[in-house]
Parts: sequence; structure tokens; C-alpha cells
Amino acid sequence: MIRIVVYILVVLALGFGFSWLADRPGELQIVWQGQLIEMSLTAAATLIVAIVAIVMIAWWLVRTLWTSPHSVRRYFRARKRDRGYQAISTGLIAAGAGNAALARRMSARARGLIRADQEPLIMVLEAQAALIEGKHDDARRMYEQMVADPETRELGLRGLYLEATRAGAHEAARQYAERAAEDAPYLPWAAKAALEYRCQTSAWSDAIHLLDQQRVAGVLTRAEADRLKAVLLTAKAMDQLDGDPAAARDNATSALKLAKDLIPASLTAARAYLREDNLRKAASVLEAAWKLSPHPEIASLYVQARGGDGAVDRLKRAERLEQVKPNNIYSLLIVAEMALEARDFGKARAKAEGAARMQASERMFLLLADIEDAETGDQARIRYWMSQALKAPRDPAWVADGQVSETWLPYSPVSGKLDAFEWKIPYAQLSGPVEEGTVVSGASALAELPPLGQPHQARENKPTPAPEPAKPVAPVSPPAKTAPGTAEPEPFFGGAPDDPGVRDGSKAQDEKTRLNLF
Repeated sequence: MIRIVVYILVVLALGFGFSWLADRPGELQIVWQGQLIEMSLTAAATLIVAIVAIVMIAWWLVRTLWTSPHSVRRYFRARKRDRGYQAISTGLIAAGAGNAALARRMSARARGLIRADQEPLIMVLEAQAALIEGKHDDARRMYEQMVADPETRELGLRGLYLEATRAGAHEAARQYAERAAEDAPYLPWAAKAALEYRCQTSAWSDAIHLLDQQRVAGVLTRAEADRLKAVLLTAKAMDQLDGDPAAARDNATSALKLAKDLIPASLTAARAYLREDNLRKAASVLEAAWKLSPHPEIASLYVQARGGDGAVDRLKRAERLEQVKPNNIYSLLIVAEMALEARDFGKARAKAEGAARMQASERMFLLLADIEDAETGDQARIRYWMSQALKAPRDPAWVADGQVSETWLPYSPVSGKLDAFEWKIPYAQLSGPVEEGTVVSGASALAELPPLGQPHQARENKPTPAPEPAKPVAPVSPPAKTAPGTAEPEPFFGGAPDDPGVRDGSKAQDEKTRLNLF
């Protein structure tokens, strides 16, 4: 398009020039070797333009004739190269389809048309063909040749990494991934593999350095990089918690600045503050985390932060959490548990039943069973709550790739993925409860609660009295025969015994003897 515009502008300029000369007639006189040459300005301009055109055409003809051998060679070389690229294209398609024979044939044809040192795709095709045929040694040799060439180094390292992983040579695979990550941190596979290996060896500082390189290279977005860096800082702080609480505190607080909702970071920061006897800062961190995302581990650490507190003090701290996040199931459960420890059964029952009406769970029904056991001792009610716990949905846990962990881990032990653990119900327990007859809701379970039997006093931690010594048993006389037509008296414990060795005539006396022994 630009060339057309330039051509039009040149033609317009020549036309304008000739019209300008035509409007201004004149004569041009040239004396050359004693001869006078006269012509008009228009004729002179036309002559000059014609001479220039003739010179250009003559120069083009001479140059074409001079360079014709090279042009012919270049034409045939380009044609040969096109045939070679066509062979490479056909071979790669065949390799992708699993046709090793055609891939080998196209590789040999491409080598005959194109030099392998000028086109690295030939080595790629040969490596793919070797992998299809199961010749892994040949494929590794091809990949090593690619590593020696700067243009194909990244492709060769990836091939060697995949081959080492397939063969189970994890240390060799780690070295290939580390080398690729150092040379090219923008490669997602290399950065991911190197990051996983550094996490598995607890090299948290090196992992954070590699993550920063990925962020600079643009592999990760800012949000993703901040989240993963917070996870790595939390893992580093957890390792430093016992030996260097100050460093653990700094790393955990830095992680919270990047991801405020990261519960393990809040727990680690609070534990570090508690190691430094800074209860106020620990409580502040836990309360902030509780506002964002209530979690049972946060509640447990918060109520037990001060070791010298009694049950009543822990109950007050639990009520403080309920004030921070009211109408939450975890708030109600922690208050109920602490009220049970403080022997405040009314409050414990009220909070536990409130949690049951919000959401049924195994932990909640077990807590109601403990309250029933401590307050009334009614075995019927205790068994009822235990059966409801077997039917209720399971409690959430830390889950990653289907694996359940009691504590949070920075990466999955199955896939090595960073930040894989989530607080949720395990997959294996989503299919249903332990027993059939799933509880519809906690409210329905409360409505079906059996009535209280004989009243019991609350249990206290008193020493159990020693059993009395067994009294001697008097000789038993044979029972008197009943008159005809009179029903035989039934023993206290029911009908005839199941043991065929016990005589029916003496069953009532045997029961009386057993009672005397106990």
C-alpha cells in the first residue's frame, strides 16, 4: 500500500513539473565542440528523464545477468528447503499420531534435504520417533545434543527432565529442573518442579527467591505470587518456631500482610508471640483472623493461650470470641465446650443445641453426649446422641488430593502442589455417614430426643468407694413345688436362661445368689 502511494506521488510530481515548464516556455542553447544545439526546456527535461530511465534499465539488465547463477542456485536451494520443511511437518504429525515408521522415514528425508545443524527440528523429530519406538537411550542422546545448542537448550532440558522422571531418577530430574529454572525462570514447568523440590527439602529461602524470579519474569500474577509467598513464609516460620521465635514471628506477620485469610500464618504468628510472653499481641492476631474466617484451631489456641487460666477464665475468653463473631457455629461450639469444663451445664447445653439447630455435625452431637453424661448420666440419651453422631456428616479437616492431614502442610505430599490443603470435608466421607438414616437436621434430632429418665446428680470427681466384701451364701433348699393350676413365678431378669447347663428348677435361686455376689 505504501509503495502504491509513493508511486502515485512520484507520477503527480512529474506531471506537475512538466506542466510548470509548459506554462513557462523557453529555449536552451548548448555549444559543444563548436556546434550550437538549441531546444526547448520541455524537450530538454524530457530528454533527461529518458536518459535516466535508459540508464536504470541498462543497469538492471546487467545486474540480472551478473547475478543469474546465484539466483538460480538460490531458487533450487529454496525449493529443496521447502521440501525438507514439508518432510519435517509430515514427520511431526506422524510422531504425534504414533506412526514411528513414517516419522523415521520423514526424518531421514529431512536430513537429506536440510542440514541438521541448521534446523533443530530434525533432532526433535528423531527424539520423538525414538520415544515412540521405546528407544529411550537414543532419545536421551538427542536431548543431550539439544542441551549443547543454546537455541534448543530449554527443549533438551525438558526432555531430559521427563525422561529422568519416567525412569524414577528423581535426583537427576531435580538437577535438570534446577538448571532450567536458573537459566530460564520464565519456564512454568521448570519453576514449578524446582519449587516443589525445594519445598520437599524445606529450602524455604531458595523457594522464595525462585518465586520472586517467577514474579519478575511474569510467569505468575501478582495475586498468585503473593499467595504462594505467604504460604512459603508460613512454612518457614513454622520451622523456626521452636528455635527462633522472633524470626518466626517476623515471617508469619509478613505472610499475613500478603494473605490476611491464611489461617496457619495467624496461628504461627500467635504462637510466636506466646513464646515471647506477648499475650496481648497474640490475642489481637487471633481475633483478627477469627473475624475473617472462624476456625476451630484459632478458638482452641485463643482459649488456652494463658496456661494458668482456670475453666471459668477459659469460658470468658470463649465468650469473647462469640462477641467477635456472633451467630457462628464454631463460636457456639467453643463456648459450649468451655462451659462444660466449667460445669455450667445450662449454658453448655443451650450453646450446643443452638449449634445443632444451625448445622448438624459429628463434633456437635458428641459434645451433646458429653454434656448429657456429665449432667444427667442418662444412658438412653447418651446412646441417642452417640447414634446421631454416627449418622451426622463428618467434620471438616485439612485435605489435599484426597489425603487428610491432622495439621496444615504447605504442599501436597501426593502431587507436590503448593498451597494445596483446604479446610473441608474429606472426599472419602462425602458419600454418607457411618450408619444409615442420615440426620436431616439438628433441630429434628433435638425434637426426637427421648425424655429424661430417673434424675441423676451431676457427676463430680470423687473417689470411688471400695466394694464391700462378698457375704457368705447360705445353703439353698430346693424350691417348693407349686400347686396345680398355679403359675410358676417369673425370675426378675426375664425368662429361662440361655445356658442349657442351668437347671430350670433353680433359676430363681441362681439369680438371687448372683446378686449377693455383686
